[in-house]
Amino acid sequence: MTLYTVKKLADILDELLDYYGGFEGLSRKIEIRCFCIDPSVKSSLRFLRTTPWAREKVESLYLYVLRQKAKQKS
Repeated sequence: MTLYTVKKLADILDELLDYYGGFEGLSRKIEIRCFCIDPSVKSSLRFLRTTPWAREKVESLYLYVLRQKAKQKS
């Protein structure tokens, strides 16, 4: 059994949207056009799946959020 679970990109995006209160809050943390101008989950996922640098930013922010949540629990 591993300590980490594999998450789908859609699940990661949903968690970040919940944590930051939607696209407006998320776009303040990561300035990616698909989060700022007429954002939707579908268009954001399409962009993130085809743009490695943007996906890396989202995954990095997700790991940061996980660390912050772990600190809050302890």
